[in-house]
Amino acid sequence: MSTLLIKNARYIVSCDDSDTLHQHANLFIRDNAIEYIGPELRRADQVIDASSMAVYPGLINTHHHLYQLFSRNLPEVQRMELFPWLVTLYEVWKNLDEEVVAASTRLGLAELVKNGCTTCFDHHYVFPAHAGDLIAAQFRAAQSVGVRFHASRGCMDLSRKDGGLPPDSVVQTIDEIMEDAQRLVRVWHDPGRFSMRQVALAPCSPFSVSGDLLRESARLARSLGVRLHTHVAETKDEEQYTLEKFGMRPLAYMHSLGWTGPDVWYAHGIHFTDDELHLLAETGTGVAHCPISNMKLSSGVCPVPRMLELGVPVGLAVDGSASNDGSNLLEELRVCYLLHRLSWSQDAPTGYDILKLATRGSARLLGRLDIGCLAAGMAADLFLVDLNRLELAGAQFDPMSLLGTVGLKGPVDYTIVNGVPVVQHGQLVTADEGEIAAHAQETVRRYLNRP
Repeated sequence: MSTLLIKNARYIVSCDDSDTLHQHANLFIRDNAIEYIGPELRRADQVIDASSMAVYPGLINTHHHLYQLFSRNLPEVQRMELFPWLVTLYEVWKNLDEEVVAASTRLGLAELVKNGCTTCFDHHYVFPAHAGDLIAAQFRAAQSVGVRFHASRGCMDLSRKDGGLPPDSVVQTIDEIMEDAQRLVRVWHDPGRFSMRQVALAPCSPFSVSGDLLRESARLARSLGVRLHTHVAETKDEEQYTLEKFGMRPLAYMHSLGWTGPDVWYAHGIHFTDDELHLLAETGTGVAHCPISNMKLSSGVCPVPRMLELGVPVGLAVDGSASNDGSNLLEELRVCYLLHRLSWSQDAPTGYDILKLATRGSARLLGRLDIGCLAAGMAADLFLVDLNRLELAGAQFDPMSLLGTVGLKGPVDYTIVNGVPVVQHGQLVTADEGEIAAHAQETVRRYLNRP
């Protein structure tokens, strides 16, 4: 049994049901849970003096493609939109193997946790033949960094010969996919409170999987008690595809296959009509908002203010590193705030609203009731920022909106996951940052076959 005291924090931004802001308060952790927040000082095995710091709930990333870290900033795709971008990069991704996925996952999670992210969902859907056990490699990488990790058994069954975008070598049959999905859920999925690892079923997108695969994935996920995720309404090209192939817009198509409900969340959700937003709200179907990726690929602006008005569940996400090109949810938070100020003016979410998207909203998308806010009985997932740093001078009077309005330039001071300090004084302490970077550089050179 271990204890940790966050002592005399200048601010504790709880993101709880009452939007409580604690000032000059203590936060006491026993093992992996918060036991107390308030004025009382308690003895602890480890003490962090937070008298100049703001404490925030750990950020929760609801959509990523960590394997893409090794195909970011490639000059040949910098001016492409989604469909040609995918076709070009599939020729790179078809060479993925277990070492590449392990190294890119570890690198991306290390960057995320240094910037206050404590839980990450990764959407992996590229499974080349004979590549190894890629999801097991991801879980091992997450354990080495110390991050709470949700993996997906993604998939594709439509290659170019079937009218899809990927090459034949990265698609699989429905039977292969279903069998492996059951195995991964059996081996890795932990549904318990404070779970560090979970699995979702996540076919890639309406234009790279068949209707039969979507239908069977929904059936299997619900029989196993796991969640469903895919890309929907990301681009106008996708909308044109489903209209031509099925005579339906993307959401109507997904709804016809059983892909709406409180156990479903979509990545992007840019091109929804108002009637479709009402359907999302009525069914409790969620959206992972990926502002930087949407901007880079010229996909459009997700109508987040309208979604929040209607009660659509919304969380925040980084998306793939090749369409971002990084793994920093704090950066995403500020860009999200600025993007919607530009698009919606006084109707845009506040900086604090965006923080809640990245915490409470994201937890809801993942079906987690034990993370997303700071309160007694919740998981001890949080990060600390020293308000005395140069770039925050004079910006300390609204800590609830600070991360959206001002943002943070540089890593957080501390990140604690499941009661364990993973970042201290801005440095990763669960693994050697230099070794992670050096191994990543060596692996990516082999993978891309570039000097």
